[in-house]
Amino acid sequence: MRVDLRVGRVVSAEPFPEARRPAYILHVDFGPELGVRKSSAQITAHYTPEALVGRLVVGVVNFPPKQIGPLMSECLVTGFHDADGHVRLCVPDGDVAPGTRLL
Repeated sequence: MRVDLRVGRVVSAEPFPEARRPAYILHVDFGPELGVRKSSAQITAHYTPEALVGRLVVGVVNFPPKQIGPLMSECLVTGFHDADGHVRLCVPDGDVAPGTRLL
């Protein structure tokens, strides 16, 4: 229970050219209690910004904000490394309301 994992919906995604490794800046809506939070995500190998908008993701919402270049990251979007070391997002397999906690 120390790590607060919640479902969020990506409301916007854009390239993050200032990042050391290829990444996107994501704005994720975690529902009315938490609102929209920003995150840097190194997921460019499998996703385009356009394909991310509207997708549900699972994010850690109780870590302290972290400065990543010019971006203050406010949450950590979760994923798994595939066989090539690229990240695949951790996502619910059905429609879940933004802000719902992972059990």
